[in-house]
Amino acid sequence: MTALPKLSPENTISKDVSVYLDTLKNSKYKGDIEITYSSRMAVATDNSIYQKVPQAVLHPKKLEDLVVIAELATENPMVSFSARGGGTGTNGQSLTPGIVVDTSRYMKKILEINTQEGWVKVQSGVVKDALNDYLRPYGFFFSPDLSTSNRATIGGMISTDASGQGSLVYGKTSDHLLSLTAVLAGGEVLRSEPVPLDTAKSMADSPSSLGKIYKQVIATCVEQRQAIIDKFPRLNRFLTGYDLEHAFDSHSNTIDLGRLVAGAEGSLGFIAEAKLNITPIPSHTALVNVKYDKFESALRHAPSMIAANATSVETVDSKVLGLARSDIIWHSVSDLIQNVPDKTMDGLNMVEYNSEDEADIRARIDELCTRLDSEIQSETNGVIGYQITYDKAEIKKIYAMRKKAVGLLGKTEGSKKPLAFAEDTAVPPENLADFIMEFRALLDAYGLQYGMFGHVDAGVLHVRPALDLCDPEQEKLVNTISDQVVALVAKYGGLMWGEHGKGYRSEYAPAFFGPALYDEICKIKAAFDPLNQMNPGKICTPYGTDAQLVKVSDVKRATYDREIPIAFKDTFAPAMSCNGNGLCFNYDTSSPMCPSSKVTSDRRHSPKGRAGLIREWLYQLKKAGYDKGDLDYKSFKPSFFGEARNDDDFSHEVFDAMNGCLACKSCTNQCPVNVDVPDFRAKFLAIYYAKYKRPLKDFFVANVERLAPIMARAPALFNVFLKATPVKWALDKWVGYVDAPLLSSPNIYARISSLDCDYNFDALNRLSDTDKQKHVLVVQDPFTSFYDAELVEKTLIFLRKIGKKPVLLPFSPNGKPQHVKGFLHAFEQTAKTTSQFLNKVAALDIAMIGVDASLVLCYRDEYSKILGTERGNFKVDTLTEWLCTQDLSLSLRSNISYKLLAHCTEKTSLPKSEQQWAKIFASCGLALEQISVGCCGMAGTYGHESEHLENSKGIYNLSWQQQLAQSAQAQVLVTGYSCRSQVKRLEGFRPKHPIEVLADLCD
Repeated sequence: MTALPKLSPENTISKDVSVYLDTLKNSKYKGDIEITYSSRMAVATDNSIYQKVPQAVLHPKKLEDLVVIAELATENPMVSFSARGGGTGTNGQSLTPGIVVDTSRYMKKILEINTQEGWVKVQSGVVKDALNDYLRPYGFFFSPDLSTSNRATIGGMISTDASGQGSLVYGKTSDHLLSLTAVLAGGEVLRSEPVPLDTAKSMADSPSSLGKIYKQVIATCVEQRQAIIDKFPRLNRFLTGYDLEHAFDSHSNTIDLGRLVAGAEGSLGFIAEAKLNITPIPSHTALVNVKYDKFESALRHAPSMIAANATSVETVDSKVLGLARSDIIWHSVSDLIQNVPDKTMDGLNMVEYNSEDEADIRARIDELCTRLDSEIQSETNGVIGYQITYDKAEIKKIYAMRKKAVGLLGKTEGSKKPLAFAEDTAVPPENLADFIMEFRALLDAYGLQYGMFGHVDAGVLHVRPALDLCDPEQEKLVNTISDQVVALVAKYGGLMWGEHGKGYRSEYAPAFFGPALYDEICKIKAAFDPLNQMNPGKICTPYGTDAQLVKVSDVKRATYDREIPIAFKDTFAPAMSCNGNGLCFNYDTSSPMCPSSKVTSDRRHSPKGRAGLIREWLYQLKKAGYDKGDLDYKSFKPSFFGEARNDDDFSHEVFDAMNGCLACKSCTNQCPVNVDVPDFRAKFLAIYYAKYKRPLKDFFVANVERLAPIMARAPALFNVFLKATPVKWALDKWVGYVDAPLLSSPNIYARISSLDCDYNFDALNRLSDTDKQKHVLVVQDPFTSFYDAELVEKTLIFLRKIGKKPVLLPFSPNGKPQHVKGFLHAFEQTAKTTSQFLNKVAALDIAMIGVDASLVLCYRDEYSKILGTERGNFKVDTLTEWLCTQDLSLSLRSNISYKLLAHCTEKTSLPKSEQQWAKIFASCGLALEQISVGCCGMAGTYGHESEHLENSKGIYNLSWQQQLAQSAQAQVLVTGYSCRSQVKRLEGFRPKHPIEVLADLCD
C-alpha cells in the first residue's frame, strides 16, 4: 500500500487576522484562542448544507473578554466575527470565513433567579435544557421549546429568536426577553430593556454609538410604524431578525433595542447575558396522539384542534414515523403510539393540553374524545384512532421522538438525503393544508422524496427534500426550489423563514422587506455595526456600502465531499453519513452520548467533530494526490518502528481527536443517523499507524488476550509484580499505563474445579434434544475470566441453582482490544478463528451466553462488519436476553432496594437491557431501580492510560460519582466490567453484578 502523504491544508489565516490575534494574546483577554486547522474545521459546519472554514475560534470566559474582542477589532477593520452557541442552525447563521466567537464552552453560568418576580438571568452559553433542569425544582420553565433543546444555547436562541412547540401559547424567545446585555462593535456594552420614548430621544442626542443607534431606531421604528405594520403578515411567527414592529411598543410608548438584537443572528453584536421571563410549570398536562389514514388528513384536521384551545398541535408524517420505528427511540414510545388494527397510520397529530385545574383539563379531553370517537365511527376526516396519556414522563418520551425527527430524516437510505434549506415556511394555519399540497406537488414534479413534521398550530411545517448535493445538477435544485418556495409562501400569505432564521437565505431579505424597509434595516445595521464586522452578509448590509449578502448558492459541504473518491467514502461511510444535527452535543451528563465531548467541551471530541475531521482528511488526501487505491484498512500493517511524529501533518490533528474517543459506541445508536465513531476510528488508526510509530502500550492492549491466560496460571505471583512500586512507575513512565488491574486470585480454573462444567464437544453432541435444553454454554471473555473470575463463578452457580447444566467453553480471544486500538489485520484473524470455533459449537444447538454484554456485542457488530458472511450464523446471547426466556419465578428475599448502573455500550445497543434486569429481579421478588448515568470513564483500557487519566476521572465525576455518593455500597449493582473496575479504583469497593446477587440469594 502506498505510504500516506503528509497533509498540509492551505493556510487561510490572513495577515490582518494574524495581527489581530497577536494583539489579543497580549491583551487582557482571558479566553481560549484556537487556530489549529482541526479546531477551525470543527466549527466550519452547522446543521445546514454549508461549509465555511473560519480563520480562528475564540472561547471567551466572561463579558470582559467579549469587550476586549470587540474593542481591538476597531483597530483591525478587515477582521470580522460570527457568534456561535450550540451550532444547531439549519441555514448557516454562525458560519463565517472570519473569526468564530463561541460562548458555549465557558459562559454557561446561571447568574440569578427571582421566583417572586418570575425571571432568571443567565449567560449566553447556557443550554436550554440545562436551564430548565435548574428551574424545575422552583416550579418554573423557560417555555420556548425547540427540537434541539438539549444542545441549543440561550444566546443562540436569542440570536435566531427561536420558538417551537407551543408557540401559539408561549410565543418566541424574544417574547420572554426582559433585558439583554450585549457587546456592540467597538466594545460598548449595551444593557437593553424597554425605555420610555422620551428617554430614548434624549439618548439619541448623544454622539456615542448608543446615541446613534437610538436615533436611527426612532427614525425607523417610530416614524415608519404604519408602513411596518402594513408590510408584515399577521402571523404567530411573522419575522425573525430586525423586529421593527416590536422594537417600539406603541401601547407603553417604549423602545426596546433587545427586540432588534433578538433574531439578528449576531449581526448587531455579541450576546453576553440575558434576563428571561420564566413560566410556572402547568400542574396538569395531557397529550392526545391522534392517528390518521394519511398525512393530508392530519393537516386538514389540525385547525379544529387549535379551535378547541389546545396548547399545541405537533405533527409528523409517515416518513418520519417509519424512521422512528427503526430507531432506538421507538422502544420508549411504541406502547404510547400503537398501530391501529387493520389500518395504516400515515399521519399523527400530537395534541397537548395544559391546565392548573385537573377537572378542566379532563373535561376538555372528554369533549375532544367524544368528537374523535364520532369521527372514527363515521370514518370522517381520516381519523382512525387515538391514545391519551396524562403521565409527564411518557409525554416527554413522545416529544423526544418528535424532536429526534430532524436527525432521523438524515437516516434515509441512499445518497439522496432530506436537506434543510426551505423547511421552515410559515403560512396562516387555515392555509397550511392547501399550501402543503401545492408544496408537495412542486417537489413531486422534480421526482423528489421528502419528509415532513412541524408545528401545524402555528402554520409552520418542516419540509426536507431529499437531494444528493454531490451531484452538481441536484445542487442547482436548491436554488430553483428555494426561489419557487419563496413565491409559493407569498401566494398563501406567509414567509420563507418562520422559525430557523435567514442565514444563507438572506438574499431574499430585500424582496421580503421591500426597498423602503430594507433600506431602513440597512441603516439600523450601519448604526450598530458601521464597519460591518458582526456576521457580515447575514440579513442585511450596512446602508451606503457595497457589502454583499451571502447567497443560497454559496459553498456547501458537498463541494468538498464530491472530490473524495467513492471508494474512500465507502470505507468511511459512517463518517460521511453525519448530517450535522449535533445531537452528540447533548449537555445531559446522565446521557451516555459522547463522554469525551462532555468532559472536554471541545467540539473536535464529539462524533460530529470527529466525522467532520475524517471527511476533511479524506478530502486532503485526494487533494495531495492520494487518489489511487481504496484505503483498504486491512492491508495497512502496524509497525513499532514507524516514523516519529515530528512534523505538522494534518493527520496528527485527526489522530488527536480519534485518540480521545473512548470507543464506548454510544454514538452508534444515540446518533439519529448512527454515526459509528469507533468503526471509522479503528480504520483511521490502522492507516495512521502504518506510517507513524505506535506507542508501546498499544501492543500491550492488543495482546492482552494472549497475556492474560498465561498470567492467570500464577495470579498471585503476577499480582505481587504488578503491585510493586518500581513496576508501577515503569508502566506509567515507559508504557503509559496506570492502575493496572490485578488478576483474579484464586483464578478461574481453581474456582470452577468443583462445579463440573468442563467442555467436551463429543459428549455434548451425543446429548438428546431434551438434555440439550437443560445445558447452557458460557462463552468466556478475557476480562471477567481473568480479572473478575468471581463473576463467572457466580454465573455458573446461579445456572446450576435454577436447574441448568452450565458448561464453560474454552477461552477463545474476542479481539475487541485489537479493534479498539486499530489492529484491524490482527482483529480480522482473531475474528475468523473465534467465529470458526463458535460456529462449530453453535452446531450443538445449545444456548450460548456471554457474561459481559459489551464483549458479546462485538461478536454481532464488529465481527459482522469485518468478516461479512464469513462470520457465520452463531448466536451468543447476553445474560438478560437469555434470562428473559426462562421461567424463573424465584422467591428471593432481601431487605435491600438495589440500584442498577448499566454499561453505556450495553444500554445504548440493547435499549431494553435495563428494563429486562428490572423484570428479572421483579420475577424473583426483588426491587431494582434503574439509575440514569452516562459513561463511567473507564471504557476498557482508556481509563488505565496515563494520557487519559484525568479525563477518565472527570467523566466519572459527571454522573457516576454523585450516584455512588447517594447509595449504600450493597445497593449498587453494575453490569459492565469496566464500570466495576472504575468504581473499585475511585471508590475503593467493587460493586456486584446483578447475577451475583441472584446467585447469593438463591437457596
